[in-house]
Amino acid sequence: MLRQALRTATRAAGQAARGFATQAGEQGKGGSSLPLFLGLAAAGGGLYYAKEQGMLDSILGAVPGTAGSAAASFKPDYNAVRKAIEDLLESNEDYDDGSYGPVLVRLAWHTSGTYDKSTNTGGSNGATMRFLPESNWGANAGLAVARDLLEPVKQKFPWISYSDLWTLAGATAIEAMGGPHIPWRPGRSDYAPDQFVALPDGRLPDGDKDAKHIRDIFYRMGFNDQEIVALCGAHTLGRCHSDRSGFLGPWTNAPTTFSNLYYVELTENKWHKKKWKGPLQYEDKSGQLMMLNTDMWLLWDKKFKPFTQEYAKNEEKFFNDFAAAFSKLLELGVPFPEGAQTV
Repeated sequence: MLRQALRTATRAAGQAARGFATQAGEQGKGGSSLPLFLGLAAAGGGLYYAKEQGMLDSILGAVPGTAGSAAASFKPDYNAVRKAIEDLLESNEDYDDGSYGPVLVRLAWHTSGTYDKSTNTGGSNGATMRFLPESNWGANAGLAVARDLLEPVKQKFPWISYSDLWTLAGATAIEAMGGPHIPWRPGRSDYAPDQFVALPDGRLPDGDKDAKHIRDIFYRMGFNDQEIVALCGAHTLGRCHSDRSGFLGPWTNAPTTFSNLYYVELTENKWHKKKWKGPLQYEDKSGQLMMLNTDMWLLWDKKFKPFTQEYAKNEEKFFNDFAAAFSKLLELGVPFPEGAQTV
């Protein structure tokens, strides 16, 4: 997009310059500098035209689709975007448990959870899940559903970046499903294909691993043990699919309601290894609910366990801690413009 805008602007300026220079040359063959002057003036005129037509928006930082003074007065309506997202959540009663909310939370989580604080790479900025190989990572299987679902919203509000849209969708879904308000602010930008540097696979959690793996993943992003346990509470939503992650089943009997029920089930239910041909996971006596190996380590690890027990008893505490940790997750590695405010 950037290169196309530059080519178009340069072409417009060049054509105008050639026209004026030719015209001036026909009027006088002497050594006058008038053709050069007119050519330069035309070039400037061409660039001005390109700017007014929005061709240089991505270079100058203007809002796409606005021109001239309109860009300065444009005010993005994020409430309208939130409303459009909310309208999609229960638009297909045949999808999973009747809500797209959980998969939108997973999209926001996985687009943000690639951050590495030691290299300052990854994170939600850039919306790099649009590109291979990240879009085809095993950990991101099934998230094309969420990305495709949000495409009409992007078309309706072309001024919002994909990276802002995906993270806002996750925050909106949590609130719409009964969860806490997630502080969110705009300012992410999308990488062009030629700006994209592929991230190494393996930056997202693997459900059949142990406490060391959990800490390796989350410490790399800059989280502590309390924040780790709080963020794992996102498993109160949705379910696993054998054709995506390989695991199967929901964590709770209310997979479209955000609550502390995940911790209640984890601490109060009885769990045993599921006997099947799939990857290691646990199930309760009914065989209807499941826990991943990483979930079980929130009970087995002596440093994780106190937070797990606390959240099972105190939903308000969980909501507050989750909102802070999830908001932090969505902002990892994002170079926000100076003065960016939550909306």
